[in-house]
Amino acid sequence: MLDPLTISAAVATANTAFNGLKRAFQVGKDIQSMGNDLSKWMSAASDIENAQKRAKNPSFITKLTRRGSIEQEAVEALTAKKQLEEQRYELQQFIKFRHGVQAWNELLRMEGDIRKRRQKEIYDKQVLRQKIITVIVLILCVIFGMGILLAFIYGLVQLDRGNIG
Repeated sequence: MLDPLTISAAVATANTAFNGLKRAFQVGKDIQSMGNDLSKWMSAASDIENAQKRAKNPSFITKLTRRGSIEQEAVEALTAKKQLEEQRYELQQFIKFRHGVQAWNELLRMEGDIRKRRQKEIYDKQVLRQKIITVIVLILCVIFGMGILLAFIYGLVQLDRGNIG
């Protein structure tokens, strides 16, 4: 799960990339020369939206280990998402005004491709890692519980044989 620090880093990356895009549009650069900033902005936007989705539905282990910060993370993710929506609208206006609707549609396709790639490369690995941690914790809890049960049974057997006082 992305923590608030990671969300803040993604917001900072998105803001830096967006400010670079705004400056490029203001000086009249073409969209092809802005590919790096567009890619950074889209990746950060994807990370923030993923964080917001995951904050809405935290895992069992996350609920246990991050009691106070789940709400904070959800609020930060929502705030970041709203900021991205404003940036997306402004970016849409710039691109449609300078390059037309077709360029905006092409950008949306490109953003969808980036999201799909990041889903496969990053987010699916995060989900798998979280599931592995959950399984390990559950196995440890079961082993611990069985140990306590066996110790209790052993104590009862020893008590029944008269070995304990």
